[in-house]
Amino acid sequence: MTERDLRELIATVMAGRLSRRAFVGKMVGLGLTAPFATRLLAHAGLAQTTPQTGYKPTKAGGGGRLKLLFWQAPTLLNPHFAVGAKDAEGCRIFYEPLAAWDPEGNLVPVLAAEIPDLENGGVAADGMSVTWRLKKGVEWHDGRPFTADDVVFNWEFASDPATAATTIGTYRGTEAEKIDSLTVRVRFDKPTPFWAGPFVAWQGMIIPRHLFEPYKGANSRDAPANLKAVGTGPYRFVEFTSGDLIKGERNPSYHVADRPYFDTIEVKGGGDAVSAARAVIQTGEYDYAWNMQVEDEILVKLENAGNAKGRTQIVQSRGIEHIQINSADPWTEVDGERSSPQTKHPLFSDPAVRQALALLVDRAAVQTHIYGRTGVITGNFLNNPERFTSKNTKWEFDVDKANRLLDEAGWKRGADGIRVRDGKKLKLVFQTSINAPRQKTQAIVKQACQKAGIDVELKSVTASVYFSSDVANPDTARKFYTDIQMYTTGTPSVPDPERFMQQFVSWEIASKDNKWQGTNPTRWRNDEYDKTFLAAQSELDPVKRAALFIKMNDMVVEDGVVIPVVNRRWVAAISNHLKATLSGWDSDFWNLKDWYRET
Repeated sequence: MTERDLRELIATVMAGRLSRRAFVGKMVGLGLTAPFATRLLAHAGLAQTTPQTGYKPTKAGGGGRLKLLFWQAPTLLNPHFAVGAKDAEGCRIFYEPLAAWDPEGNLVPVLAAEIPDLENGGVAADGMSVTWRLKKGVEWHDGRPFTADDVVFNWEFASDPATAATTIGTYRGTEAEKIDSLTVRVRFDKPTPFWAGPFVAWQGMIIPRHLFEPYKGANSRDAPANLKAVGTGPYRFVEFTSGDLIKGERNPSYHVADRPYFDTIEVKGGGDAVSAARAVIQTGEYDYAWNMQVEDEILVKLENAGNAKGRTQIVQSRGIEHIQINSADPWTEVDGERSSPQTKHPLFSDPAVRQALALLVDRAAVQTHIYGRTGVITGNFLNNPERFTSKNTKWEFDVDKANRLLDEAGWKRGADGIRVRDGKKLKLVFQTSINAPRQKTQAIVKQACQKAGIDVELKSVTASVYFSSDVANPDTARKFYTDIQMYTTGTPSVPDPERFMQQFVSWEIASKDNKWQGTNPTRWRNDEYDKTFLAAQSELDPVKRAALFIKMNDMVVEDGVVIPVVNRRWVAAISNHLKATLSGWDSDFWNLKDWYRET
């Protein structure tokens, strides 16, 4: 399809001769994604329609208790300090963004009165600003009004380096200004094709100015509300025990009529993914279990049992289970900091070691014996949407080739079979969270490494510790005090990969200076990557922009910064009676207000 054909097709939608659904279907048939097709219509000035949720209850309350199970439990309730999805999900119970992403990649207003676009004047044609009009009559859980001052404050809070917010990257290069009490304009320092970053989705949840302003900056971790949320969401805070329990109750002043359905909400933490799956699908003890990273064989058996009380819900996502290579030295301390960006890894400084390690990951075995329908083999770090997926990379499992590479690089086997060069042994510590699929993947990698003369020590960390934002904890993924580590990143995500690929830029390197909240734990630094990322941020041509992201993917894969394993599908366990729609582009709780139970 030529550009002219595309413009003519969009014109038929604007004229009402072709439905939005039919247009999206045609674009998907051409290899694009539904989110991208939706954004094409929005860029042309065609406002999107509000999706129907199918919500049936006719009044708020009366639904009793909603019981949720998180085997990786939330550890705090400030979205600006959320390390990974489990903390973001816990925050999303109480806090809301201006807009969320639905399963089709549509932006849905939450605290915004409408979604900005060219037609309503919200999106500037030059890509330099976006104006948000806020919903009237919204109150914080303590009765204070929600206004533009709160929105602007969140920009100030996150943008301050002293705050050490995990969301700082979302607000870099922006400025938020109050137009009036219910209008906020976000200005960008350059043309910005993807303007729906600040204040949107799981990285855009808004905290109240009146409670957090005294703690902005260096005192940010001392705010009492970090552990006692006061938001605008459908449920009000009742109780929180870090890593264990969250309790909430229905917000009687919620800004959406007839919501929420449930009277109380309870999130229980702990255990493991398999027991969580059984608690929903087999016993029906819980209504929902988050993040089913469970061997697919187990899930199938649970679902096919004659008395199954629940099911799995699998949605497409950008999630990538991958192995990270530490560019810094985790065994040398500099000014009280291990894995300091000032150091270089003594083994991975040799490209041959990184290349050999990539050859020793048997992705086919991982998919066949562990993930099944819930994970697809890939050689790419960036896998979704499809137009951003590189065709230049490939993956292979070849122990013999890995051995040849190491031989040629001068790594000789010692008497114990472990390779050594210049007095340094090829001995690695490989860490990940405690979770059966991950321990099995570790074992597969270790077995192959042994055949290549690489000694691998396996380390497993409790998930609530591994994904914690506790600056005093030495075993967090952000501190990365081992040689290699594995986890999934990119879930939840948004249809545009800018924020996703930002995790490799030099200014996001996790370090003591930013309290290890930077999103780049590999400590990899590459000037060409930084330059390419900055170019993509302001490239308005969608084809050229996609090419830049593909180039970034190829750089991190070919340089051995990461080893992609499987593109994970997002999987949750849901009671047969619970009506909940998940989105692969946002938090599972993107529309928690619409969850209800059919009897």
